[in-house]
Amino acid sequence: MRGRLRFLDTRPLRASRPFRDLWIGTSAAQLGGQMATVAVLAQVWDLTGSPVGTGAIGLATGVPMVLFGLLGGTVADRLDRRTVARATTVGQLLASAALWAQALAGNRNVVLLLVLVAAGASCGALGAPARKTMPVRLLPGDQVAPGLALMNVSFQASMLAGPALAGLVMARWDVSAAYAAQAVATAVAALSLTRLPAMRPERATPVAAAAEDARHRPERGAWRILIRPTLWGSMTTDLSATLLAMPIALFPLVNEVRFGGSPQTLGLFLSAVAVGGITAGLLSGTVTRWRRSGLVQLSAAAVWGLALACFGLAGPLWAALLCLAVAGAADTVSVITRGALVQLETPDAYRGRVSSVEHVIGVAGPELGNFRGGLLASATSASFSLVVGGLSAAVAIAAVAATNAPLRAYRTPPREEPPGSEQRTRAVSVNAGGQSPESC
Repeated sequence: MRGRLRFLDTRPLRASRPFRDLWIGTSAAQLGGQMATVAVLAQVWDLTGSPVGTGAIGLATGVPMVLFGLLGGTVADRLDRRTVARATTVGQLLASAALWAQALAGNRNVVLLLVLVAAGASCGALGAPARKTMPVRLLPGDQVAPGLALMNVSFQASMLAGPALAGLVMARWDVSAAYAAQAVATAVAALSLTRLPAMRPERATPVAAAAEDARHRPERGAWRILIRPTLWGSMTTDLSATLLAMPIALFPLVNEVRFGGSPQTLGLFLSAVAVGGITAGLLSGTVTRWRRSGLVQLSAAAVWGLALACFGLAGPLWAALLCLAVAGAADTVSVITRGALVQLETPDAYRGRVSSVEHVIGVAGPELGNFRGGLLASATSASFSLVVGGLSAAVAIAAVAATNAPLRAYRTPPREEPPGSEQRTRAVSVNAGGQSPESC
């Protein structure tokens, strides 16, 4: 058993039919979404021929993700999360069908296209917090991290396969065929939700509610749960890694200066990150067995920053690709451990709102990080921006580790804890004085 667990831990798929349904639907939706991303990029470029036009795609997706992502957290903590996921997925299906229809009709209005893109992004963001809370409700505590690893592997695989598949489909037919594929994939995602159990937010017992009130004063705002050291430390770690060291915007400049600007090389940069991520995901059984997940997340995030700093200095192409693969692997480990920690450390009554903050950080952090990296590179050089950004991220993460003992000492729940128990929602966290961080 130990040998098998060093590879991808597939217990969640075997043990839980609802989780298996969720995974299949999510995987389909991710693949369709990647195909649609390429289709939208191609259609906007065809309509405008301007980088301003393609840049507007980021605005049409990013703003709704932030606004509706936060709103979705509150909705997920008040309504049945299965119902929220179903309704928002149907909304995404309608938006996908509309994109398909406008392409078939030969639409030449870029504003209409971007409005439909924004509508789909809004529905996705509104349902994202509810979806994030589902694995922890469907799996026992010791299988939450393996379940999130499976989710991450499917996402990385869609990043590799989706754009290539979209290119083949559009070359064989046209852009409408890629939108049709997204609509079919979204329909699969909607069907996968039909067999999920109801998942209303759990309400604490009177005794537990009184204790929670004493610790967090939720009547003053349930968002106060975010001051728990393990939560703010985990999210600060993620924000430091993405805001200070996101490299994607610098890839074209690095490619132009060092490697002759070949499109194939630019594609290799993106593929190297994804290959590293998939490799780490396939070997995630080793990581998910380690109960010191707070320390694992901190270490992986620091490796991400250092690997990108090395990428900024790498000369040969093979060395640059190796650095990016290491960064992709470290990012996957950090994502898996952070996702499990945040879900397990948050009482179910607040998981929607906490998940919405995690979602917004995951959306806004990389975008702002790419903007920061581009500004610094324009004033200095790509190498300087990468090295300074990577080292700054590592230093910031080291500061979080030094000042946040509960996060360093965090341990995931033991295997024997029963699913659904209130204790399963809080992993054992011990600070330097041996007290629970919930005393915050």
